[in-house]
Amino acid sequence: MAKSGRHPEKKLTAVGIRNLRDAGRYTDGGGLYLVVEQSGAKRWVQRIVVQGRRRDIGLGGAATVSLAEAREKASAIRKSARSGGDPIAERRAAQRHVPAFAEAIDAVHAEHKKSWKNEKHGDQWINTLRTYAVPIIGTVRVDRIETADVVRVLAPIWTDKPETARRVRQRLSTVFKWAKANGFRGGENPVEGAELGLAKQTKSASNFAALPYPKLPGFMADLGEARTGTIPKLAFEFLILTAARSGEVFGARWTEIGFESATWTIPAA
Repeated sequence: MAKSGRHPEKKLTAVGIRNLRDAGRYTDGGGLYLVVEQSGAKRWVQRIVVQGRRRDIGLGGAATVSLAEAREKASAIRKSARSGGDPIAERRAAQRHVPAFAEAIDAVHAEHKKSWKNEKHGDQWINTLRTYAVPIIGTVRVDRIETADVVRVLAPIWTDKPETARRVRQRLSTVFKWAKANGFRGGENPVEGAELGLAKQTKSASNFAALPYPKLPGFMADLGEARTGTIPKLAFEFLILTAARSGEVFGARWTEIGFESATWTIPAA
């Protein structure tokens, strides 16, 4: 006939815990202890060997953590330690604040602010994410965002606004790379493979046509007579004469212009 009664590892009882008054350390078995302080306060401690080192891990006060809950927590810690894990590191990771997507993009934007080509580019970077991604995944923690969530962000604009969608995808990828580098998530970037869940984008029929060179003198004359602001006209003429990119012209500074040598030195940045 099987013996009845408490499991031999489970030394303590709820009634016995309530009646304990003397300061000391009382074992429940399996490395779980109830510590009674001189003040009468009672708290749970799990003594365990973690990766070759003996550690005491606090499990909370007896006033808020019941005997059954303390045993459950202790059991989980023992399983983690036996499998080679580090329960202390796991607890710290669980307690660490992981930002939601909306918080993350603000952090990434702030960190990259000095590297933007200009302020307008920085504004465009974060505004596209606020417009298309935040309404869908803004409140989701970055470690819980999956490829399916990225698909939900991109699907509404993937075929209607392909260029915008590609920029959003690239910026999403940057955010998740930042999250992984800062220890907020692991595994693959959820942007990878998102295209498999999206419709195929159709390529534009052709690029914008270039103005034939023989027509350029007439265009320059028309530009001078156009009813528009002086600065835009001069900037456009400057762009044509220097064959520079629009971003280089828009970002030009007087300090880059050498009037005596008639040169414009464009910084490498």
